[in-house]
Amino acid sequence: MPEVEAVTRPDEVGAGGDGTGPVGRWLRADRVRAVAFVLIMVAVAWRAGIATRGWFSQDEFVIAAQASAADLTVDHLLRTFNNHLTPGGLLVAWLMVRVAGFASWPWVLLLAAGQAAVGVAFYRLLRDLLRPGWGLLIPLCMLLFSPLTLEATSLWMVGLLMLPVLLAMVLAVAAQVRYVRTGRSRHLVAVALWIVFGLAFDSKALLIVPLLYVLTACLFATGGPTRSLVSITRRYWPAWLMLAAVSAAYLALYLKRPAGALNGPRSPGEVLTFIGDLVGTTLVPGLLGGPWRWTYAGDGPPLADPYDVTMWLSWAVLLTLVVVTVRWRPSALRAWTLLLSYVAMVAVLFAATRLGNVLSPLAGLVPRYVADVVVVAALCVGVALLGRSDAEEDDVASWPVPTVLREPGAFAVGLIAMIMVLATVGIGTLWSTARFGDNWRTKHGRDYLSTTQFELAAAPPDTVFLDDIVPDRVVAGYFWPDNLQSHFFRPAELKPRFVTDAESPSMFDDTGRIRPATVQGRRNVPGPDETCGHRIDGGRTARILLDGPVPEWPWVVYFGYLSSGDSTVTFRLGEASHQFAVRRGLNQIFFRLEGGGPAVEVTAADPSVVICTKVITVGDLVPAR
Repeated sequence: MPEVEAVTRPDEVGAGGDGTGPVGRWLRADRVRAVAFVLIMVAVAWRAGIATRGWFSQDEFVIAAQASAADLTVDHLLRTFNNHLTPGGLLVAWLMVRVAGFASWPWVLLLAAGQAAVGVAFYRLLRDLLRPGWGLLIPLCMLLFSPLTLEATSLWMVGLLMLPVLLAMVLAVAAQVRYVRTGRSRHLVAVALWIVFGLAFDSKALLIVPLLYVLTACLFATGGPTRSLVSITRRYWPAWLMLAAVSAAYLALYLKRPAGALNGPRSPGEVLTFIGDLVGTTLVPGLLGGPWRWTYAGDGPPLADPYDVTMWLSWAVLLTLVVVTVRWRPSALRAWTLLLSYVAMVAVLFAATRLGNVLSPLAGLVPRYVADVVVVAALCVGVALLGRSDAEEDDVASWPVPTVLREPGAFAVGLIAMIMVLATVGIGTLWSTARFGDNWRTKHGRDYLSTTQFELAAAPPDTVFLDDIVPDRVVAGYFWPDNLQSHFFRPAELKPRFVTDAESPSMFDDTGRIRPATVQGRRNVPGPDETCGHRIDGGRTARILLDGPVPEWPWVVYFGYLSSGDSTVTFRLGEASHQFAVRRGLNQIFFRLEGGGPAVEVTAADPSVVICTKVITVGDLVPAR
């Protein structure tokens, strides 16, 4: 029997003949890199799952309504939204809303892509800046899984602003590091381009400029603070001149755009409370896996609400880490100085722009305000623990380890303690993220829109509506006029038919169900004629008192009447007026009118027509019982 020759399939042997394919060779080439990319994929998939549990909230509904009504013009892109100049964000929102409407999955994909880009860019920065090894995964995990960035990866409006800024920050720092090391102008151009990219999405990207200056002084200079600043100013003056020009040009553009007035802080106590909440309650616990507990905040993201014990423990762990790393590695002090400097920049920025209003007491508990600090914190932790890749070899062990700590038993205890701390932080991160997801899945806006769409699909074709506001828990009143239903439903698949007046209008109740409408408010005083009530005839204007004055406001008017014929009627409330048609017989009409005063005036255009009215109500639209 002939001998059977062994046949080797081509795909079973790699190009090097080692029996592995391209993936296997890639894994063997750098196992740290392989694990890093697996961590990035896990983080992106996990955050995408959390994002799918939520949906649009207040700001998203407003942006969607405005994008649906606006043309894609320079004026639209360069307008400010909540004092944010975000032409890139408005462009993406305009395209996404026009293509996808209220569908959420395109936004989830967009957020996932942004998070993946930030993760990959940050890992590349760590490889370039820090000493190689498995330790690179510590700062990488800090960034990928920090609960402080959950808003940026779950809420599309926050992600639309913050993820590009985070990406710009990471890539601008990477380009600055290369520029400092090589002096090549192409890296300086890259710094400028990435800052411009970040500024296209949010004004907070301006903080990248002072960050680069302080980073260069802290990580790439020697000597005291003054010497370091003077040294890097002289040596890298082209970079600072370019960054100053970019900043000045952006500020000139920003200050020319119409924007809402900013309320400054009302007292030093308000500022101190804000900084204490922002740093002590939100940032430090968040860097170590917190806040572990969240406060429900409606359709928007929850607020940080850590337990007192865990908050103080997180401070203890952070201070211990600072002391140990500074004693172990002298350059660690510069890393922590960099982090402290950037936290101060963020605190000053928001203390100057987010205080002085009714929401000020909660401002320091908003995690998205420190989402970018996570990037700087993770980078500084990496420098403190590992050191720079181009640092001197003697930048370690400047603190002699006591003999007692060199004993095997002491080393084992230290190792166990380190593992316990890392495990505790990891478990805390898992818990905080899971609790965020529990809060995030409650969405009144999603339930409201879903109900209205079902109701509209089943409603008769002649169903009409007077424009009204959506419930406050869906879009708050301070967003007026974008809390009007005519704005809210612009991107929806099924839209209500709105009219200026109607005999039998319908309305949505607070849950989104369609109900017959009526008006609740001020009524007319009884008329002198017991049979007719108030009589309108002969072309004369009848002035009819209300049972109390109404302030200037967009009201709904109910006008019930008996008419001897068809005519046009002019109805006045203060300086406002509305014309409508009346029909012969007993009828009614509802209409909107923005006005105020103690009385209404009614005039029939046809002097031969006699109109009697006993019921006029000026007030709010409510469901009929």
